[in-house]
Amino acid sequence: MKAVCWHGANDVRVETVPDPKILNPRDAMIKITSTAICGSDLHIYDGFIPTMQKGDILGHEFMGEVVEVGSQVKNLKIGDRVVVPFTISCGNCFFCNRDLWSICDNSNPNAWMAEKQMGHSPAGLFGYSHLFGGYAGGQAEYARVPFADVGCLKIPDGLTDEQVLFLTDIFPTGYMAAENCNIKPGDTVAVWGCGPVGQFAIKSAYMLGAERVIAIDRIPERLQMAKEQCKAEVINYEEIDPGEAVKEMTGGRGPDACIDAVGMEAHGTNSDYLYDRVKQAVRLETDRPTALRQVILTCRKGGNVSIPGVYGGFLDKIPMGAAFNKGLTFKMGQTHVHRYLKPLLERIQNGEIDPSFVITHRLKLDEAPHGYEIFKHKKDNCIKVVLKP
Repeated sequence: MKAVCWHGANDVRVETVPDPKILNPRDAMIKITSTAICGSDLHIYDGFIPTMQKGDILGHEFMGEVVEVGSQVKNLKIGDRVVVPFTISCGNCFFCNRDLWSICDNSNPNAWMAEKQMGHSPAGLFGYSHLFGGYAGGQAEYARVPFADVGCLKIPDGLTDEQVLFLTDIFPTGYMAAENCNIKPGDTVAVWGCGPVGQFAIKSAYMLGAERVIAIDRIPERLQMAKEQCKAEVINYEEIDPGEAVKEMTGGRGPDACIDAVGMEAHGTNSDYLYDRVKQAVRLETDRPTALRQVILTCRKGGNVSIPGVYGGFLDKIPMGAAFNKGLTFKMGQTHVHRYLKPLLERIQNGEIDPSFVITHRLKLDEAPHGYEIFKHKKDNCIKVVLKP
């Protein structure tokens, strides 16, 4: 089969690799009909995620048709259309039983590696390094899905791939980011980052009762999408200091909640951004937390900080004194996708949202290297790339 394989920083190739096989009775084999390039994939593309190996298959946003099932998978049959959460979860452990699917105890076969870095291991992830299990990803023609009996969501007739594809990651990620804000009617929410997750965070904040959403970015087409598609008030941080602007827009109080939908590769215009670039270049710092610093300093006293943006290691110059003295509440983490699959599918079916609004580019699988380049460099007004195997 063809698959998108990693060979180093800024080097992905479409290659012919062996077809996956059923390895466990709870596995299913999926013929992929749609897959996508995620902002998290760019962290791998840029070389910031450790334990990648040459030839690793990328991709964690995919869906398709069941073509084979293991002997213990009783709720799926050949021909079912399914979406597959990017987090791999067993469904039986302490954490899965508490609806904390992304920190499953049993799905990362390389848990010892994660424990050394993090103290405990999160769940395994598709196509996201050997630190998270070394699972082959879904930017391919076929994929093996472990724990398919709890991981795959069957899609009813009448919905297109593009309407449901983002249930695999970015729609639940944006929704959980908004849910973590503990939004009350009338609240103002500020979202740093208007990439696909940021767009869904804006939409979700309104779904959950926010009165105002303020969106911060520097890319004109992203700001335009946030304003026109998501009804946010927008700020271009290259034109005005976002922290001061948001405070002014909220009467000096600050927003009730702030969402960092940027993560480890934030850009900025202040001296702290240059500081981060230098330290990151010489490997004295793993992440660039420019957005996170702004979020902490901007959020109102007693407010909520939600972090769906991916962080990979060790951050510097975080204003914890401000966070402590302002009494901020932090919630973050990989998305518990399984928790949101059915509720968000219902929202799609009811016409509350059509997640396909974020798609700007549809490419063949063979064009994936081009897709990575335009997505990374924001060329051709690229916001979201869907690949068709």
